[in-house]
Amino acid sequence: MPIRSLHSSVMRWPDRDTVDAAVRAWAAAQVEGRPELTRLGYFGSYARGDWGVGSDVDLVAVVASASRPFRERGRDWDTTSLPVPADILIYTGDEFADVVDRGDRFAVVMSTEVVWVYRR
Repeated sequence: MPIRSLHSSVMRWPDRDTVDAAVRAWAAAQVEGRPELTRLGYFGSYARGDWGVGSDVDLVAVVASASRPFRERGRDWDTTSLPVPADILIYTGDEFADVVDRGDRFAVVMSTEVVWVYRR
C-alpha cells in the first residue's frame, strides 16, 4: 500500500521491483499449500512497467483442476499480504489454452505479457 514519507505529505506507491519480489514470495507460499498449481504470474501495468500511483497487480494462476466455477475461484486466494491491491484470475490448464487460442487482445496479453514467477 502507499507509504507516506516521514518528512512530506507525498505518497509513494510500491515500484515494480518491490511488487515483483512480493509476488514471488507470495507465489512460493502458494506452492506449498496448492499442489494443483502449475503456473502463477502477473500481467498488466506492473508487467509492462507503466504502473503508477493506485495501480493494482493483476495475477493469473493456472491449476490442474478446479472444483468451483471460474468466477468463484479467487475467493480461496488471500492476496492481502501483497503491497498493492491484487486481482487474480484462476484458470485450469485447458481454460488457459482456450484463452490464448482465442486470438483476441486479451489472448495476446496472456501469451506475451505475463511475467511467470512460478512454473511446475
